[in-house]
Amino acid sequence: MEITAPLASFRNAPIACLFLLTFPLNQARASQLSLLPEAPAILEKIYSFDLEGAQEAAKQMQKERPDHPLGYLLESDALWWRFWCTAADFKYGMSDARRRSKLPADQHYLELATTASSLASTQLQRNESVEMQLYAGLADAAAARLYALRGENRNAARFGVRAREHFLRAKALDPSLADADFGLGLYNYYVDTLSAMAKILRFFMGIPGGSKQEGIRLLDHAIADGVLTPNIARFYLAMNLHRYDQQYERALNTISPLAEKYPTNPLFQLARGDLYAKLGRKQQALLCYRAAAALPAHDADCQARIQQLARAAMTALGLPQEPATP
Repeated sequence: MEITAPLASFRNAPIACLFLLTFPLNQARASQLSLLPEAPAILEKIYSFDLEGAQEAAKQMQKERPDHPLGYLLESDALWWRFWCTAADFKYGMSDARRRSKLPADQHYLELATTASSLASTQLQRNESVEMQLYAGLADAAAARLYALRGENRNAARFGVRAREHFLRAKALDPSLADADFGLGLYNYYVDTLSAMAKILRFFMGIPGGSKQEGIRLLDHAIADGVLTPNIARFYLAMNLHRYDQQYERALNTISPLAEKYPTNPLFQLARGDLYAKLGRKQQALLCYRAAAALPAHDADCQARIQQLARAAMTALGLPQEPATP
Protein backbone atom coordinates (compact mmCIF):
# COMPACT_ATOMS: atom_id res chain seq x y z
CA MET A 1 0.00 0.00 0.00
CA GLU A 2 1.12 3.53 -0.67
CA ILE A 3 -0.47 6.26 1.30
CA THR A 4 0.20 9.67 -0.04
CA ALA A 5 1.10 12.43 2.36
CA PRO A 6 2.35 15.45 0.49
CA LEU A 7 3.65 17.57 3.35
CA ALA A 8 5.61 20.45 1.92
CA SER A 9 6.00 23.99 3.26
CA PHE A 10 4.30 27.00 4.86
CA ARG A 11 3.81 28.37 1.33
CA ASN A 12 2.24 25.22 -0.02
CA ALA A 13 -0.23 22.52 0.99
CA PRO A 14 2.28 20.32 2.86
CA ILE A 15 2.93 22.50 5.92
CA ALA A 16 2.24 19.55 8.21
CA CYS A 17 5.53 17.94 7.18
CA LEU A 18 7.31 20.39 9.47
CA PHE A 19 6.35 18.16 12.35
CA LEU A 20 7.64 14.84 11.03
CA LEU A 21 10.86 15.26 12.94
CA THR A 22 13.87 13.00 12.95
CA PHE A 23 15.49 12.38 16.31
CA PRO A 24 18.06 9.78 17.39
CA LEU A 25 16.21 6.57 18.15
CA ASN A 26 17.17 3.74 20.43
CA GLN A 27 17.45 0.36 18.81
CA ALA A 28 14.46 -1.80 19.67
CA ARG A 29 12.84 -4.98 18.54
CA ALA A 30 12.28 -5.17 14.79
CA SER A 31 8.83 -5.87 13.41
CA GLN A 32 8.15 -7.19 9.92
CA LEU A 33 5.62 -5.03 8.10
CA SER A 34 3.01 -7.05 6.23
CA LEU A 35 -0.08 -6.21 4.22
CA LEU A 36 -3.53 -7.66 4.06
CA PRO A 37 -3.77 -9.88 0.97
CA GLU A 38 -6.29 -7.61 -0.77
CA ALA A 39 -4.07 -4.53 -0.53
CA PRO A 40 -1.69 -5.02 -3.50
CA ALA A 41 -4.53 -5.26 -6.01
CA ILE A 42 -6.11 -2.09 -4.63
CA LEU A 43 -2.78 -0.30 -4.85
CA GLU A 44 -2.43 -1.32 -8.47
CA LYS A 45 -5.83 0.21 -9.16
CA ILE A 46 -4.86 3.44 -7.42
CA TYR A 47 -1.61 3.90 -9.29
CA SER A 48 -3.12 2.77 -12.57
CA PHE A 49 -5.63 5.58 -11.92
CA ASP A 50 -8.66 3.33 -11.64
CA LEU A 51 -9.68 5.39 -8.62
CA GLU A 52 -13.32 4.37 -8.72
CA GLY A 53 -12.39 0.70 -8.79
CA ALA A 54 -9.89 1.22 -5.98
CA GLN A 55 -12.46 2.98 -3.85
CA GLU A 56 -15.02 0.21 -4.30
CA ALA A 57 -12.44 -2.48 -3.49
CA ALA A 58 -11.39 -0.55 -0.38
CA LYS A 59 -15.02 -0.34 0.74
CA GLN A 60 -15.29 -4.10 0.35
CA MET A 61 -12.21 -4.50 2.52
CA GLN A 62 -13.86 -2.33 5.15
CA LYS A 63 -16.93 -4.59 5.15
CA GLU A 64 -14.83 -7.73 5.51
CA ARG A 65 -12.36 -6.24 8.03
CA PRO A 66 -14.25 -3.42 9.78
CA ASP A 67 -11.76 -3.25 12.66
CA HIS A 68 -8.65 -2.86 10.49
CA PRO A 69 -7.52 0.66 9.48
CA LEU A 70 -6.04 -0.33 6.11
CA GLY A 71 -9.27 -0.35 4.11
CA TYR A 72 -10.12 3.16 5.27
CA LEU A 73 -6.61 4.39 4.48
CA LEU A 74 -6.77 2.90 1.00
CA GLU A 75 -10.09 4.54 0.26
CA SER A 76 -8.77 7.88 1.47
CA ASP A 77 -5.77 7.42 -0.80
CA ALA A 78 -7.98 6.85 -3.82
CA LEU A 79 -9.93 9.99 -2.93
CA TRP A 80 -6.73 11.97 -2.42
CA TRP A 81 -5.54 11.43 -5.96
CA ARG A 82 -8.90 12.67 -7.25
CA PHE A 83 -8.53 15.73 -5.03
CA TRP A 84 -4.99 16.24 -6.30
CA CYS A 85 -6.15 15.97 -9.89
CA THR A 86 -8.98 18.46 -9.64
CA ALA A 87 -6.93 20.93 -7.58
CA ALA A 88 -3.92 20.96 -9.90
CA ASP A 89 -2.99 23.95 -12.02
CA PHE A 90 -0.20 24.66 -14.49
CA LYS A 91 2.26 27.29 -13.26
CA TYR A 92 6.01 27.76 -13.49
CA GLY A 93 6.17 25.11 -16.19
CA MET A 94 4.69 22.29 -14.12
CA SER A 95 1.33 20.83 -13.11
CA ASP A 96 0.92 20.70 -9.34
CA ALA A 97 -1.82 20.76 -6.70
CA ARG A 98 -1.15 23.91 -4.73
CA ARG A 99 -4.27 25.21 -2.97
CA ARG A 100 -8.04 24.88 -3.04
CA SER A 101 -11.10 25.68 -0.91
CA LYS A 102 -13.33 23.29 1.02
CA LEU A 103 -15.52 20.88 -0.93
CA PRO A 104 -18.43 18.66 0.20
CA ALA A 105 -16.41 15.51 -0.57
CA ASP A 106 -13.86 16.55 2.06
CA GLN A 107 -16.13 15.44 4.89
CA HIS A 108 -16.13 11.78 3.87
CA TYR A 109 -12.36 11.88 3.37
CA LEU A 110 -11.82 13.27 6.87
CA GLU A 111 -14.20 10.68 8.32
CA LEU A 112 -12.09 7.94 6.73
CA ALA A 113 -8.93 9.39 8.25
CA THR A 114 -10.62 9.68 11.66
CA THR A 115 -11.87 6.10 11.52
CA ALA A 116 -8.46 4.75 10.54
CA SER A 117 -6.82 6.73 13.35
CA SER A 118 -9.34 5.51 15.92
CA LEU A 119 -9.03 1.86 14.88
CA ALA A 120 -5.24 1.96 14.95
CA SER A 121 -5.24 3.71 18.33
CA THR A 122 -7.62 1.13 19.78
CA GLN A 123 -5.34 -1.71 18.71
CA LEU A 124 -2.30 0.12 20.04
CA GLN A 125 -3.93 0.31 23.46
CA ARG A 126 -4.32 -3.46 23.42
CA ASN A 127 -0.97 -4.41 21.96
CA GLU A 128 1.59 -2.06 20.45
CA SER A 129 2.87 -2.96 16.98
CA VAL A 130 4.92 -1.20 14.34
CA GLU A 131 2.11 -1.66 11.81
CA MET A 132 -0.47 0.13 13.92
CA GLN A 133 1.91 2.95 14.81
CA LEU A 134 2.55 3.42 11.11
CA TYR A 135 -1.15 3.27 10.21
CA ALA A 136 -1.99 5.74 12.96
CA GLY A 137 0.65 8.11 11.61
CA LEU A 138 -0.59 7.72 8.06
CA ALA A 139 -4.16 8.43 9.16
CA ASP A 140 -3.16 11.65 10.87
CA ALA A 141 -0.97 12.62 7.93
CA ALA A 142 -3.93 12.01 5.59
CA ALA A 143 -5.94 14.58 7.53
CA ALA A 144 -2.99 16.96 7.64
CA ARG A 145 -2.46 16.92 3.89
CA LEU A 146 -6.07 17.92 3.16
CA TYR A 147 -6.05 20.71 5.74
CA ALA A 148 -2.77 21.90 4.25
CA LEU A 149 -4.16 21.83 0.71
CA ARG A 150 -7.01 24.01 1.97
CA GLY A 151 -4.60 26.42 3.64
CA GLU A 152 -5.77 25.55 7.16
CA ASN A 153 -2.32 25.69 8.65
CA ARG A 154 -3.29 25.32 12.30
CA ASN A 155 -5.21 22.10 11.68
CA ALA A 156 -2.47 20.85 9.39
CA ALA A 157 0.11 21.47 12.10
CA ARG A 158 -1.99 19.80 14.80
CA PHE A 159 -2.43 16.61 12.81
CA GLY A 160 1.15 16.79 11.63
CA VAL A 161 2.34 16.73 15.25
CA ARG A 162 0.24 13.63 15.92
CA ALA A 163 1.55 11.93 12.79
CA ARG A 164 5.11 12.73 13.82
CA GLU A 165 4.69 11.02 17.17
CA HIS A 166 3.43 7.81 15.57
CA PHE A 167 6.13 7.73 12.88
CA LEU A 168 8.86 8.23 15.44
CA ARG A 169 7.44 5.48 17.63
CA ALA A 170 7.24 3.15 14.62
CA LYS A 171 10.91 3.84 13.94
CA ALA A 172 11.72 3.17 17.57
CA LEU A 173 10.09 -0.25 17.25
CA ASP A 174 11.78 -0.94 13.92
CA PRO A 175 14.68 1.39 13.04
CA SER A 176 14.86 -0.09 9.54
CA LEU A 177 11.23 0.76 8.73
CA ALA A 178 11.52 2.37 5.30
CA ASP A 179 7.89 3.48 5.11
CA ALA A 180 8.29 5.80 8.10
CA ASP A 181 11.29 7.27 6.31
CA PHE A 182 8.95 8.57 3.63
CA GLY A 183 7.36 11.04 6.05
CA LEU A 184 10.60 11.80 7.85
CA GLY A 185 12.39 12.23 4.54
CA LEU A 186 9.85 14.78 3.37
CA TYR A 187 10.33 16.73 6.59
CA ASN A 188 14.09 16.90 6.18
CA TYR A 189 13.81 17.93 2.56
CA TYR A 190 11.12 20.56 2.99
CA VAL A 191 12.43 22.19 6.14
CA ASP A 192 15.58 23.02 4.19
CA THR A 193 13.51 24.83 1.54
CA LEU A 194 11.55 27.14 3.86
CA SER A 195 11.54 30.87 3.31
CA ALA A 196 13.40 33.09 5.74
CA MET A 197 10.13 34.06 7.48
CA ALA A 198 9.06 30.43 7.83
CA LYS A 199 12.45 29.55 9.28
CA ILE A 200 12.01 32.27 11.88
CA LEU A 201 8.61 30.84 12.79
CA ARG A 202 10.11 27.34 12.95
CA PHE A 203 12.78 28.62 15.33
CA PHE A 204 10.27 30.18 17.73
CA MET A 205 8.12 27.05 17.60
CA GLY A 206 11.12 24.96 18.62
CA ILE A 207 11.09 22.78 15.51
CA PRO A 208 14.53 21.33 14.63
CA GLY A 209 16.11 21.90 11.24
CA GLY A 210 16.75 19.39 8.50
CA SER A 211 18.67 18.96 5.29
CA LYS A 212 17.79 18.12 1.73
CA GLN A 213 20.59 15.59 1.58
CA GLU A 214 19.22 13.64 4.52
CA GLY A 215 15.71 13.97 3.17
CA ILE A 216 16.73 12.55 -0.18
CA ARG A 217 18.54 9.68 1.55
CA LEU A 218 15.44 8.78 3.53
CA LEU A 219 13.19 9.06 0.49
CA ASP A 220 15.57 6.83 -1.44
CA HIS A 221 15.28 4.30 1.39
CA ALA A 222 11.48 4.41 1.12
CA ILE A 223 11.72 3.94 -2.66
CA ALA A 224 14.11 1.02 -2.38
CA ASP A 225 12.75 -0.85 0.64
CA GLY A 226 9.31 0.49 1.50
CA VAL A 227 6.23 -1.70 1.48
CA LEU A 228 3.65 1.08 1.67
CA THR A 229 5.32 4.10 0.16
CA PRO A 230 7.86 3.46 -2.63
CA ASN A 231 5.71 4.83 -5.45
CA ILE A 232 4.57 7.95 -3.66
CA ALA A 233 8.09 8.58 -2.37
CA ARG A 234 9.30 8.38 -5.96
CA PHE A 235 6.56 10.76 -7.15
CA TYR A 236 7.22 13.43 -4.56
CA LEU A 237 10.98 13.17 -4.80
CA ALA A 238 10.68 13.81 -8.54
CA MET A 239 8.27 16.70 -7.99
CA ASN A 240 10.52 18.29 -5.38
CA LEU A 241 13.69 17.93 -7.41
CA HIS A 242 11.80 19.70 -10.19
CA ARG A 243 10.12 22.38 -8.08
CA TYR A 244 12.85 23.33 -5.62
CA ASP A 245 16.18 22.22 -7.02
CA GLN A 246 15.69 22.44 -10.79
CA GLN A 247 17.44 19.07 -11.09
CA TYR A 248 15.41 18.19 -14.15
CA GLU A 249 17.42 15.25 -15.41
CA ARG A 250 17.52 13.61 -12.01
CA ALA A 251 13.82 14.26 -11.52
CA LEU A 252 13.08 12.75 -14.95
CA ASN A 253 15.04 9.63 -14.08
CA THR A 254 13.05 9.41 -10.85
CA ILE A 255 9.56 9.81 -12.36
CA SER A 256 10.13 7.76 -15.53
CA PRO A 257 9.80 4.32 -13.86
CA LEU A 258 6.37 5.35 -12.56
CA ALA A 259 5.21 6.63 -15.95
CA GLU A 260 6.40 3.41 -17.57
CA LYS A 261 4.97 1.06 -14.94
CA TYR A 262 1.63 2.88 -14.85
CA PRO A 263 1.08 4.26 -18.37
CA THR A 264 -2.64 4.80 -17.67
CA ASN A 265 -1.93 7.33 -14.90
CA PRO A 266 -2.25 10.77 -16.53
CA LEU A 267 -0.64 12.59 -13.60
CA PHE A 268 2.57 10.64 -14.05
CA GLN A 269 2.49 11.41 -17.77
CA LEU A 270 2.04 15.12 -17.09
CA ALA A 271 4.90 15.16 -14.59
CA ARG A 272 7.18 13.41 -17.05
CA GLY A 273 6.12 15.74 -19.86
CA ASP A 274 6.90 18.80 -17.75
CA LEU A 275 10.42 17.54 -17.16
CA TYR A 276 10.99 16.76 -20.81
CA ALA A 277 9.82 20.31 -21.54
CA LYS A 278 12.24 21.84 -19.03
CA LEU A 279 15.04 19.86 -20.68
CA GLY A 280 14.07 21.17 -24.11
CA ARG A 281 12.90 17.79 -25.41
CA LYS A 282 9.71 19.14 -26.93
CA GLN A 283 8.65 16.13 -28.98
CA GLN A 284 8.95 13.79 -26.00
CA ALA A 285 7.03 16.29 -23.89
CA LEU A 286 4.32 16.44 -26.57
CA LEU A 287 3.91 12.66 -26.52
CA CYS A 288 3.46 12.70 -22.74
CA TYR A 289 0.97 15.56 -22.81
CA ARG A 290 -1.06 13.97 -25.58
CA ALA A 291 -1.04 10.63 -23.78
CA ALA A 292 -2.28 12.28 -20.57
CA ALA A 293 -5.07 14.12 -22.40
CA ALA A 294 -6.24 10.94 -24.12
CA LEU A 295 -6.42 8.76 -21.03
CA PRO A 296 -9.83 8.13 -19.44
CA ALA A 297 -9.98 9.30 -15.84
CA HIS A 298 -13.40 7.77 -14.93
CA ASP A 299 -14.25 11.13 -13.35
CA ALA A 300 -15.54 13.96 -15.50
CA ASP A 301 -14.05 16.78 -13.41
CA CYS A 302 -10.66 15.09 -13.16
CA GLN A 303 -10.54 14.29 -16.87
CA ALA A 304 -11.49 17.85 -17.79
CA ARG A 305 -8.74 19.19 -15.53
CA ILE A 306 -6.14 16.84 -17.01
CA GLN A 307 -7.04 17.96 -20.52
CA GLN A 308 -6.86 21.58 -19.39
CA LEU A 309 -3.42 21.01 -17.86
CA ALA A 310 -2.16 19.28 -20.99
CA ARG A 311 -3.43 22.13 -23.19
CA ALA A 312 -1.80 24.73 -20.96
CA ALA A 313 1.51 22.86 -21.01
CA MET A 314 1.46 22.47 -24.79
CA THR A 315 0.54 26.12 -25.26
CA ALA A 316 3.46 27.16 -23.06
CA LEU A 317 5.81 25.30 -25.40
CA GLY A 318 4.08 26.40 -28.60
CA LEU A 319 3.15 22.79 -29.36
CA PRO A 320 0.15 21.50 -31.35
CA GLN A 321 -2.70 20.51 -29.07
CA GLU A 322 -4.52 17.78 -30.97
CA PRO A 323 -4.71 14.82 -28.57
CA ALA A 324 -3.37 11.51 -29.71
CA THR A 325 -5.87 8.79 -30.56
CA PRO A 326 -6.25 6.47 -27.53
